[in-house]
Amino acid sequence: MKITYFTESLPPNTDGVSHTLVRLSEYLQSQQVDFRFVSPFKPSNGHYLSDQVRKVRSIPFPMYSAYKMGMPYFHNLYEYLDDFDPDLIHVVSPTLLCRYGIQYGRRRGLPIVGTYHTHFVAYFKYYGFGRFESLGWKYLRWFYNQCDVTYVPSPEVQGELRSQGVENVMLLPHGIDTNRFSPAYRSQELRRQFGADDSPILLFVGRLVKEKDLADLIDVNRILGSRGYEFTMVFVGDGPMRDDLESALPNAHFTGTLAGESLSRWYASADVFLFPSTTETFGLVVQESFASAVPVVGVRASGVINLVDDGKNGYLTNPNDPEGMAERVGYLLERPQLRHQLGENARQKTESRSWDKVNHQLLEDYQAMVTPGSDRNGSLAVAVDEPDIRHSDQ
Repeated sequence: MKITYFTESLPPNTDGVSHTLVRLSEYLQSQQVDFRFVSPFKPSNGHYLSDQVRKVRSIPFPMYSAYKMGMPYFHNLYEYLDDFDPDLIHVVSPTLLCRYGIQYGRRRGLPIVGTYHTHFVAYFKYYGFGRFESLGWKYLRWFYNQCDVTYVPSPEVQGELRSQGVENVMLLPHGIDTNRFSPAYRSQELRRQFGADDSPILLFVGRLVKEKDLADLIDVNRILGSRGYEFTMVFVGDGPMRDDLESALPNAHFTGTLAGESLSRWYASADVFLFPSTTETFGLVVQESFASAVPVVGVRASGVINLVDDGKNGYLTNPNDPEGMAERVGYLLERPQLRHQLGENARQKTESRSWDKVNHQLLEDYQAMVTPGSDRNGSLAVAVDEPDIRHSDQ
């Protein structure tokens, strides 16, 4: 079987979509499945994916210049794709590049798989385009209904897409590497470097952008400080909001983007993970925090609802309610033993969620789609009701 992926997220990009695709490609290689990526990003020479990527021209994404939008029509991609002769097309986001992938797949009579990783329409209101949300959903409905199957990472998002008229929506949650993210990485030396020997660390990991609702953490910091709590707030990541956050939170620590063991140490060395985002389709960083045995205080919105069990491995508060979030965080700051217990529960939740299990399920679906005589127009979407990895969030 040969698979071609169209995506704007690959290394050196470090977002959750890129991480998911790296783990998938590692699994495909282990199963000796041939694949190619078409993307504006290409890993550096020496990276195991470098020879698997056909790079295309791009322009910066208007709302976040670190992202690039692929411009496929400047390349003779049909010749490249025909030479590879894929059995299946997988498009990763509703972009011009991925529209090209759908066009190619339809012309060649190939099964087409889509994934919905990002709540693009939910971002509109943060950049002054809220009045265009209905138009955005109309486009997403048109785009994803050209796919035989659309994968989503959480039941909450699955229900939302179905309510918006997207057909054949199938659940496939993200996995987690519990060796890479583990309480074993907790470092007292790291905590000591930032004066957190005895004071708890409140951690956020992710892109520093408006749509993560990070302005709420400014208020949470202020409220906790006014109530006399001692803590150190740490932001791991980068983005256009960093300058504003540094200005508003002079006592917080900003590490920039981290990877590998450096990232693992920060997760495990924290005491509470803060996640105010209302726009997540899943919340990969929540799962990474759980694997590190760190409880999460998040909000009742989107994919995070399906991860955080309120009062068992963390707490959920109302969206955009800094007062409510500060109350829950303060409650945990006063109770180190409770933090430890919630963290243990969080770690247990991740222990059966390996990437191999998730990617094995996806590969089985691919195989069914390319097998002559299989029903490409709905049989797989029904499989969400079967007892497999897709039920791990329900």
